[in-house]
Amino acid sequence: MAESGFDVAVNLQMSLGESPVWSVERQTLYWVDINRGRIYAWQPASDTLPAGIDFDAKIGCIALCEDGLLAALSPGIERLTFPLGSRREPVVENPEWHDGEGNRFNDGRCDPAGRLWVGTLAVDESKPSATLYCLEDGRLVPCRSDVTIANGLAFSPDRRWLYHTDSPTRRIMRYAFDASTGGMGEPEPWVDLDAHDLPGVPDGAAVDSEGNYWCALYGGAQVAKFAEDGRWLQSYSLPCPDPTMVAFGGSDLKTLYVTTATQHLDEAGLARYPLAGSLFSMRVTSPGLPEPIVAL
Repeated sequence: MAESGFDVAVNLQMSLGESPVWSVERQTLYWVDINRGRIYAWQPASDTLPAGIDFDAKIGCIALCEDGLLAALSPGIERLTFPLGSRREPVVENPEWHDGEGNRFNDGRCDPAGRLWVGTLAVDESKPSATLYCLEDGRLVPCRSDVTIANGLAFSPDRRWLYHTDSPTRRIMRYAFDASTGGMGEPEPWVDLDAHDLPGVPDGAAVDSEGNYWCALYGGAQVAKFAEDGRWLQSYSLPCPDPTMVAFGGSDLKTLYVTTATQHLDEAGLARYPLAGSLFSMRVTSPGLPEPIVAL
């Protein structure tokens, strides 16, 4: 049974909030509204509203880089220099975009060695036409194909495992990982939501310093916590059905943030879940890990 624990951190009505990333250096949480092409920046300690910067395309995910962010816009990945919006530099094109009729970028994360990993999402969200890539030497190297909705990227604290999910399968896989080379082994079934009788599908995730994997269950109205051996430990409920991704932040990295969505709610659903689309937070006992910075 899911425990209650999340509070509203910022009351918003995001269409598809995603990709929260905490900057230790700036004590700032960044996240996106994919469908609206918006990046948010918020300093919780400042007691001010988040700043929002809009772009001309959907933004699947973001990652920290030196003096800025990498943003995986639908047509390609760009470097955005601080202050955000002051300068945009193209990094690499999306090989699946096909002039706006193909797959956009979705979930992504920087690995401990500074490589950006980013997956795509099938345009119809039903056929396995998407791919998981690793950005190396200015090009996107395909690492796993036959994906429908790439999600759940995370790395174990000891750098031995890469976690990833194709959301519709309701299974989270893990891969033996070599941080020195970026090499990944064959997929191993690690968590099956059916086996734990958990609702929804696995979406964005993060790993804490003890190796626990925290995953937003889209459509399940909760965030689930799994031990390093794949055991389900606990779930924490939210007052809306579609949490999307979690991130650890705060000065001690013990605040768990989670983004949410409204995109699949009709008028009645919005009335039933008035806090949907907001940013939520919860204090936890085990701190997260500092988010790595992409080396370009």
